[in-house]
Amino acid sequence: MKTLAIQALAIAALSVAAAAPVAAQELKIGYVNSERVLREAAPAKAAQSKLEAEFGRRERELNDVTARLKAAADRLQKDEPTLSEGEKSRRQRELVEQDRDLQRKRREFQEDLNQRRNEELAAVVERANRAIKQIFDSEKYDLILQEVVFAGPRIDITDKVIRALNGPPAAGK
Repeated sequence: MKTLAIQALAIAALSVAAAAPVAAQELKIGYVNSERVLREAAPAKAAQSKLEAEFGRRERELNDVTARLKAAADRLQKDEPTLSEGEKSRRQRELVEQDRDLQRKRREFQEDLNQRRNEELAAVVERANRAIKQIFDSEKYDLILQEVVFAGPRIDITDKVIRALNGPPAAGK
């Protein structure tokens, strides 16, 4: 009796094992390379252009101040042998104050830029996720992954997502 039960269990296990590849073949899996989407899709490029337009002038001004500060430091170094101690100290203090102010402005600029970049990126990611969800629903995927170690080209749907994002804006956006 025990032998018969073990044989039945073994047959059932073999049946399940034989059916597993068939079930796995029926799964429809897709992969999206998020980095590529954020680099190549039109909304991502538009966001980058928007940030450059918004922050370009401020960045150029900071670079100009940096160049002026460097020129003043070079002048001080050149004039140092002929300056009195008082004049040399005054100019060094001014340079230190100007450098401190410049570093503060650079930090503020970087914080503002990072905040805006994150806002723009969030909007692009949200739109990409809607496009992925639409592809998931319309093409009846079982699973779509974004972070993987390796993925074959057969399951890579990144181009579909980029095309969907580059098309006309979705309703509600």
